[in-house]
Amino acid sequence: MKEKPLPTAHSGPSDSPGFLLWRISNNWQREQRAALQPLGLTHTQFVMLAVATWFGAKEPLTQMRLSQLTGSDPMTTSQVVRALLANGLFERDAHPTDTRAKIISTTAAGRKLAHQAIKVVEEVDRKFFAPLGEDQSHLITLFQSMLTNTLSDS
Repeated sequence: MKEKPLPTAHSGPSDSPGFLLWRISNNWQREQRAALQPLGLTHTQFVMLAVATWFGAKEPLTQMRLSQLTGSDPMTTSQVVRALLANGLFERDAHPTDTRAKIISTTAAGRKLAHQAIKVVEEVDRKFFAPLGEDQSHLITLFQSMLTNTLSDS
């Protein structure tokens, strides 16, 4: 009997949920990158801009809170925030209760771009996930469950 090339429980990559997710994620990211490029945004910048626009209307956002809400590491958040500040899409103001902290908020230009970008991103999603048909809502439920379990483990 011939030995497998790797000590895996899977018959091959096409049976590995992690490998499939990685491939799908790469394809999805490639399409999002291409769609956002004409707007001058990376996907990570879009996520930070959209989250800051969404949650900034509800609570004062510090850089740490933005990192938590996006699931991005603090170093990436710091780099993206600096880029969005430099591009006039974010601004920093004094925190209302913590003199050491700064509040990050979107500028009028940032909100305008977020409104344009969300339409682009959602159109990519619509086309990308269209083959799932009615199963899309089930996939979202599974993703939400996995994310909840992952967050509760950390």
